[in-house]
Amino acid sequence: MFRQRSIAAARRYATATTAPASGPQARASVPNYALFQQRLDKARSTVLENKPLTLAQKILYAHLHDVSSMTSAPVAGETYLKLSPDRVAMQDASAQMAILQFMLSGMKQTAVPTSIHCDHLVEAYEGADKDVARSWQTSREIYEFLQAASQKYGIAFWKPGSGIIHQLVLENYAAPGTLMLGTDSHTPNAGGLGMLAIGVGGADAVDAMASIPWELKAPRVLGVRLQGKLHPWGSPKDVILALAGKLTVRGGTGFIVEYFGPGVASLSCTGMATICNMGAEIGATTSVFPYTPSMARYLRATQRAPIADAADAQQAAYLSADEQVAESPEKFYDEIIDIDLSALEPGYNGPFTPDLYTPRSRMANTVKDEGWSDKVSAALIGSCTNSSYQDLSRAASLARQASERGLRVAEGTEFLVSPGSEQIRATMERDGIQQAFESIGAKVLANACGPCIGQWNRDENPVVKNRETNSIVSSFNRNFRARNDGNPNTMNFLTSPEMVLSAALSGRLSFNPLADTLTDSAGNPFRLEPPTGDELPRDGYALGRDEYRPLLDHQAAMEIPIAPTSARLQTLEAFAPWDGQEFGNTRVLITVQGKCTTDHISAAGKWLKYKGHLENLSRNTLIGAANAAMDGQVNVVRNSVQGLEPAQGTIPDVALAYKTAGVPWLVIADYNYGEGSAREHAAMQPRFLGCNMVVARSFARIHETNLKKQGVLPLVFARPDEDYFIFAKDPHELVVSTLGVKDINEHNPVVSLLVERVKDGSVVDSYSVECRHTMSADQIGWFKAGSALNLIASQQAQ
Repeated sequence: MFRQRSIAAARRYATATTAPASGPQARASVPNYALFQQRLDKARSTVLENKPLTLAQKILYAHLHDVSSMTSAPVAGETYLKLSPDRVAMQDASAQMAILQFMLSGMKQTAVPTSIHCDHLVEAYEGADKDVARSWQTSREIYEFLQAASQKYGIAFWKPGSGIIHQLVLENYAAPGTLMLGTDSHTPNAGGLGMLAIGVGGADAVDAMASIPWELKAPRVLGVRLQGKLHPWGSPKDVILALAGKLTVRGGTGFIVEYFGPGVASLSCTGMATICNMGAEIGATTSVFPYTPSMARYLRATQRAPIADAADAQQAAYLSADEQVAESPEKFYDEIIDIDLSALEPGYNGPFTPDLYTPRSRMANTVKDEGWSDKVSAALIGSCTNSSYQDLSRAASLARQASERGLRVAEGTEFLVSPGSEQIRATMERDGIQQAFESIGAKVLANACGPCIGQWNRDENPVVKNRETNSIVSSFNRNFRARNDGNPNTMNFLTSPEMVLSAALSGRLSFNPLADTLTDSAGNPFRLEPPTGDELPRDGYALGRDEYRPLLDHQAAMEIPIAPTSARLQTLEAFAPWDGQEFGNTRVLITVQGKCTTDHISAAGKWLKYKGHLENLSRNTLIGAANAAMDGQVNVVRNSVQGLEPAQGTIPDVALAYKTAGVPWLVIADYNYGEGSAREHAAMQPRFLGCNMVVARSFARIHETNLKKQGVLPLVFARPDEDYFIFAKDPHELVVSTLGVKDINEHNPVVSLLVERVKDGSVVDSYSVECRHTMSADQIGWFKAGSALNLIASQQAQ
């Protein structure tokens, strides 16, 4: 049993029942399950023809904006659903552009409860409070802008140091059966609490904030059946690491991943959140678990008992798949994958991609065979994926074993810990977890994203300074090249907190705590006992410092500060609307070779400070992209316009030269273009520099939508394994026009590219390349208006 905190202490928080239905909230109010059920019943009795539904389908159809406007049942992968989200959450890096767009919408207040979380701009360096204080020095302008905007529009504002967005959402705002949009790709973390939480770009968030129905192509549902129970060294992280290894970074595209089966009941709420969080790494729209007793325990432990009580009553009717689905899942899920938790061993995913899976038992041989650096230069626990109380308490149990034997982290290995929130930090400190980590040499960082997103000042470390090949081990969710410390030769291996701790102690990637031994201070070998920890703190969660509670201060007359001379904030100018004609005289800026994530298109790290200044941020456009026509060289292209300088240069330089000369350009891309984060800057920057089309072998979901939102036409090759290669040879010689854009509509997806190869002013060859668009009628409206924001603004003005 958990001990109850004093009434006086509990009153320091708003509770689920006292929170307002709209405006800034400290905690979510009790969901209107009666309304959800009413909408769902109407959909069932009409277009759905009373067919049994999975959990994901129930939540989606309970949030249809207007079921009466639908004439037939939605077809997965084809029909666009118009949905009414319940909530929006934004982190500080993406919130800047979202707020700048919302300012142009004409709205006086957000239409749904919204929160901003300052977690991305705190750089890990000296640790904890010092790093937060320094972030105020370096980013005060941004924080004051976001705070003022929050006050003006009725948004809950969580200041730097309060915690990571997804942990704070789980602790305060997630509620089973609700629908949330978040301007971060790991928003699905809240699926661990039965919420349908979907990562989007800022323009999508603005839709919800402006009470405009949000569009989503009806996803297919991938059922993952869990059997058995994790063994003592097993972790929920191992579930998603193994699944990513099976599905790859593209395998979940177009799916909601829904977990079911007897193994679900054995997992904690925060463990399920870990699994849902990394669903982003397989390209899934989102991931979700059915309502379980562990969710109810978590809700009650985080002072949301009224939500738990209401959800308890909805468990069968709304918060789990229909009985027929449970009885015959093969009939209702589009695909099913089985995972036996009992047989699952700890895994490592990496380097450089989150889907390269190696089970622990094969790691030593793989390290040797692949020539990976065995020495671990840094071990990092934390991030939004693994910073819960259970994660930290289990890792701390291993730290105590080492400390009792006089052992500290291995020489030359840096050990860093990032708590997920102020609540977690305070509880960790009270319960001796922080002391256990520090006793073996850990540095505790701020309650922020830090190294996971590249906010890690490691510049003085020789491995970074000299661009040395080195290995780090982390409990993070993403490990693209150069992402964490700016060194393209740092190999990040993703694993569970327990495996990170064992790597910190051994200093070796090849170390297997299930079989190998460590040496204590007396020279005696010993083997670590399996980790143990509590699902929830026995004495309840500590409240933490009052200064890190959210600001809930709605002032409609508040002025939002943007200095005209600012290098970090810039008011947006509307993109020009489409002129109604075919695209012509369009040049190929680059044919991208291989993986091109949003990190490659719009780098983070040192560039995060420009997230609110589109013109300055555009200077990093595609600087990580490899050029297929130049043997994979990064950030270098040839200029295709004779006499225009530079003749060869960086991608931003040549793109800017095209823009200045009035020459439109396009990008040719490989498979899964734009995978990774939800950052809409990766669509806005090319648009700002004059891009009119991106033609890819395939797109990641969020990025394709972001391109549409910004008025860029995304096309996919009808023959991706053939036509892509037309553009891989000397693309600077190609001049492209279109056929089908002038008459573009949702019923005919065909757009053809008419391609001419020009040498010395003469056409020497020509090609016709058939492509497809995936735009709905509403999305075509965005395209014609020049952007979704342009369309919103025009509608508000009417």
